[in-house]
Amino acid sequence: MIVLGIILLVIGLLAGIGLLTTIGGVLVLIGAVLWILGATGRMVGGRKHYF
Repeated sequence: MIVLGIILLVIGLLAGIGLLTTIGGVLVLIGAVLWILGATGRMVGGRKHYF
């Protein structure tokens, strides 16, 4: 999710498309939060790991 967010963020910035930049930023943020919660051992949505 983080990688997809970064890709969309870069494409949005290079192409000047605000919607892709926004979606990319949101995906990076959500991915980082899930990564941090998973690294601390907290279950998210009833799952300890997302594969």
